Amino acid sequence: MALQWYPGHMNKAKNQVQDRLKLVDIVLEIVDARLPFSSRNPVLEQIIDQKKHIIILNKSDLADPKLTSDWKLSFEQEGIRSVELDAKHNKGLGKINDLIHSELADKIEKYENNGVKNYRIKAMCIGIPNVGKSTILNRIVGKNVAVTGNKPGVTKNQNWLKTKYDIDLLDTPGILWPKIDDPKVGMKLALSGAIKDKIYAPDDVAIYALNFLEAHYLERLQETYGLDKSDLFDHTTPELLMHLTEKLGYKEDYERASRRIIEDVRKLKLGRVTFDVPGEFYEE
Repeated sequence: MALQWYPGHMNKAKNQVQDRLKLVDIVLEIVDARLPFSSRNPVLEQIIDQKKHIIILNKSDLADPKLTSDWKLSFEQEGIRSVELDAKHNKGLGKINDLIHSELADKIEKYENNGVKNYRIKAMCIGIPNVGKSTILNRIVGKNVAVTGNKPGVTKNQNWLKTKYDIDLLDTPGILWPKIDDPKVGMKLALSGAIKDKIYAPDDVAIYALNFLEAHYLERLQETYGLDKSDLFDHTTPELLMHLTEKLGYKEDYERASRRIIEDVRKLKLGRVTFDVPGEFYEE
């Protein structure tokens, strides 16, 4: 499922990010902890270039904790510091503040030595749609100043926000890249809700999900849908989808069954699942 689009507001937002990058001390790159690789925008990575930045693995409560730890180590080996966060339940916010100050310790000390007191750090938040940027901002600021919603494309403008720490945050709209060439990346983004549901074919995404779950979370797949070995090993994945459609009582409504499977993944019916594996991004 190669996806291609570039709405005007995304192109405008990308240019604004590039223009305002010089105003900030550090970039907070927010990704979905279930997709630490696939939810990173390569266009934004190019824009950031040498600017100091940290990766925030948000929605860690939805992700496989073992793989979250593996990803933090993987980023560290690349020279990028990261922190896991569950913004929805307000867990891990203090780690972001600590990490920002650690990364900018030399710069803050330089300002202090030059007589600048109470220097306010300028940080920019970037990320693709639906990774939870607005929720994070609301938590750090301490009140609802950013519009939130469990769908892509909620934030439309760029705004400076004062936080309860010594940090000013620049919010930006979620920006997708012009074309997603790798079909599996598109599938993963669709599963996470980063792409609007009307853009993709649900049966394609459900088949991808079933194939991935069979390879990486077999026992959970069996337990969730009451499947035995013959259900799995005697069927191709499309046949498994057809079998599940009947088993779920949807007769031949494969689209309804597909949407049910996608929602089951999103709502943790299959437990905490991570769809990116360090070193195996495209090998599922």
